Amino acid sequence: MSVEAGTHNGRIGVGQASWFALAAAAVLVIVGSWIVFYDGLSQMVKMWGREEYNYAYLVPLISAWLIWQKRGELAEIGVQGAWTGVLVIAGGLLLAFFGELSTIYTIIHYAFIVTIAGVALAWFGWRGLVVLAAPLFYLVFMVPLPEFLYQQVSGRMMLISSELGVAMLRLFGISVFLEGNVIDLGVYKLQVVEACNGLRYLFPLLSFGFLCAYLYKGPLWHKLLLMASTVPITIVINSFRIAVTGVLVENFGVEMADGFMHFFEGWVIFLAAVALFFGQMVVLARLSGRRAGLSELLRLELVLPQRGVSRNAGWLRPSRPLIAGVALLTVTAVAVAGLPERKEYIPDRRDFAAFPMQVGSWRGQELILEKKYVDALRIDDHILANFHNSDDPMHVNFYVAYYGSQRKGASAHSPRSCIPGGGWEITSLTNRVIDGAGPNGEPIRVQRAVISLGLAQQVVYYWFDQRGRHLTNEYHVKLMIFWDAMTRNRTDGALVRLVTPVAPGQTVESADTRLEDFMRSVYTKVEGFIPS
Repeated sequence: MSVEAGTHNGRIGVGQASWFALAAAAVLVIVGSWIVFYDGLSQMVKMWGREEYNYAYLVPLISAWLIWQKRGELAEIGVQGAWTGVLVIAGGLLLAFFGELSTIYTIIHYAFIVTIAGVALAWFGWRGLVVLAAPLFYLVFMVPLPEFLYQQVSGRMMLISSELGVAMLRLFGISVFLEGNVIDLGVYKLQVVEACNGLRYLFPLLSFGFLCAYLYKGPLWHKLLLMASTVPITIVINSFRIAVTGVLVENFGVEMADGFMHFFEGWVIFLAAVALFFGQMVVLARLSGRRAGLSELLRLELVLPQRGVSRNAGWLRPSRPLIAGVALLTVTAVAVAGLPERKEYIPDRRDFAAFPMQVGSWRGQELILEKKYVDALRIDDHILANFHNSDDPMHVNFYVAYYGSQRKGASAHSPRSCIPGGGWEITSLTNRVIDGAGPNGEPIRVQRAVISLGLAQQVVYYWFDQRGRHLTNEYHVKLMIFWDAMTRNRTDGALVRLVTPVAPGQTVESADTRLEDFMRSVYTKVEGFIPS
């Protein structure tokens, strides 16, 4: 690490009054932010305990280090506070207010980052914000993805990774069969979730990739390529893990494969991905005509203030906009501390244990959903049953997952993201309105999917029953959760899914008729089990 310029007697010359004012402002910002954003920040830190996010403990520290690296440039700019920063702080506080009302923690997380950016703008002005843009943006990597988005991303990446791993095995002439969540190697069956264990290191690698791309000494397109490569590197590493496991099973037996699977997981995968990432960095440098070593490719210099600047500029002195912004944050914190706790309203309802298993000519047989799935989905109540009509040998699988609160990341996610995990392919996806299917005879709009696995076909109807609304789009669901949390203090809701097979010799339309009849006969009994 090299040091440019210098300091006066080893210290940045700032008067005692400036230091005192700066320390007071810092304390007020820290304490005020903790009070205003407490619910969101505490939940975020709790999420950091999950393996895929435990790198996030380092993100604020690295961001602070990157800002410290920029102190020389900030000294050159000096204090050029912008009153726009006060508006940004106000915007962040308003965003936090909406986040608290809606009980959607992700909004509070980003509101905190917006407020910190507003503090930087109020202190150093627009030029200073440009200097600090990357270190402040890096804070985004400490924010966990919303659960429904995480499930969609991870599910899609698991499928890609497992398909690529299976393709590698077939290149080696090894017989393998991928069916939904199972990679079948004959004598050895590998669960996709276990096989794709390494994908949980995508998020730390994304964070690491952004950091290295930012510090990399090279053209912009190199930086963008480095950042974009983190996703394929993670997928390829995980696919390689699957392929090697298959080769070991084929040539050395199950015990050797088990040993490799347990060794090549966790941080070993992450370090392998980092090694590939660094190798890519060196290759890019060589292709551009540079023969520098890895340490010379990263910008690690500390740029310190010039002597005259450090002695006379008073660049750490709080600006007037900063003082105003800190005052606004302090007043908001005092107001928040004095507000009573807003408890979410969860309406009374009947448990699905009381749902009738005999409705007209339809007779149901309840199925057991394993506890591990109930815990993973974080549902509060559910029903899973196969219903048969005396006039039709084919059944309808009836599943409802109910959530009393969807504020803490526990929420219904679309079957559209789960269906491929079972090996089924969605061949048709449309909206359909079923007249007279609601508890009061109202029509219900459903998402209709035709899925196939080999020669087998099934028809799936699903929708989100959300506080009296029947929705088919998960993003619309999130918007309505936000709206109802603010206006009704409620976030309860349910996912409803119906599945029926297409019998040999029958048409898809006959399966539609069966589902529609079930909805009009059985689903109308749901009143009282899902509050409107």
